[in-house]
Amino acid sequence: MAGKMGSEGTKFAQPPEGANARAASSQLAKQFAAVEDAAAAIAMLAGLAAEKPGPSQRNFVAQLLSLGGARLKLAENHLTDMAAVMQPGLAALLAVNARGQDATAPALALWREYYSAREALLALAPESGSMGPRRSA
Repeated sequence: MAGKMGSEGTKFAQPPEGANARAASSQLAKQFAAVEDAAAAIAMLAGLAAEKPGPSQRNFVAQLLSLGGARLKLAENHLTDMAAVMQPGLAALLAVNARGQDATAPALALWREYYSAREALLALAPESGSMGPRRSA
């Protein structure tokens, strides 16, 4: 059941249940990981040191799924937008690098854009303590 109908026929957002929840979680986790991997490649081209993921990044998907609702939808849309920028950006940087040209400056510019977008994304799912989000079996 994706949602319940209100008295006026309005559909209220409900968190996904069962298999739908697992599929949504898996898709969100894959997309977040793909964006993070692209960012690591961009950081390397920019000459930046590899970044260790912090607790907010490690727990992001679980925390966001526990919140559900409008924040989850907003995060999904924001992540899709980030991927849409990162994919062609990384391809362009790799093309520049393959021609033997220095891609450091444009890579650094794209990294800064990514970093700002990631901070906005992570702010949608604030940390819930030192142990991360509540998880249940």
